[in-house]
Amino acid sequence: MNSDLSRTRLLLGDDATERLCATRVIVFGVGGVGSWCVEALVRSGVRHITIVDPDRVCPSNINRQLMATTSTVGKPKVEVLRDRLLDISPEAEVDARFMAFSADTAAEFNLNDYDYVVDAIDSIADKMLLIRTACRSKATLLSSMGAARKLDPSRIKVTEFWKVEGCPLARKLRQEFKRQGDKPARKFRCVYSDELLPNQGTSDEARANGSMLHITGIFGFTLASQIIKDVFKEAEGEDRK
Repeated sequence: MNSDLSRTRLLLGDDATERLCATRVIVFGVGGVGSWCVEALVRSGVRHITIVDPDRVCPSNINRQLMATTSTVGKPKVEVLRDRLLDISPEAEVDARFMAFSADTAAEFNLNDYDYVVDAIDSIADKMLLIRTACRSKATLLSSMGAARKLDPSRIKVTEFWKVEGCPLARKLRQEFKRQGDKPARKFRCVYSDELLPNQGTSDEARANGSMLHITGIFGFTLASQIIKDVFKEAEGEDRK
């Protein structure tokens, strides 16, 4: 049985919905941000999606990650998520890769095969490599900046990477790109928050890893929304010609 996109068609129209179904997306990192992005895309009509993550579900994921439940602890995140996505959309093509994107594995990915690359990676080195690689491809890159240590969803924004303000992760990435003398080949959009929480009796190192679903989920949904809006605008533009 095919998934029902009738409500999507009512909002976007047939042309945009069909374009969305044909859009090819690869998402790197399916944790607190990436898992929600993937769910939103598939429920909205994306039928060609690749998900990449090297981790297994652990108990600390349960507070914010889509696939994390007491019954999935210990299982590869991409495999649990793939099964869920196929239950939502049986006709979808879901390529689940239980691996990291790194200097050792980058050659295994041809980003030119995709319309969109979504970066929801935590590792600084791997994130920088993915950004550089994606910016050399024909795919559109969307990147998540830091979603940890945030509480106010109204502070979540979208802008071009070099214009991000108030995000320690973006600042660190820019410093490293400049230090290494190898900046991304083109501009790309980021989801970020400019909220800075004061210390509350916990060490900076420990609190840096604190995160909650109402923030990470909105990061993921916002990434998905950028793809949906792009496709809708393209369809609207074609209809006017």
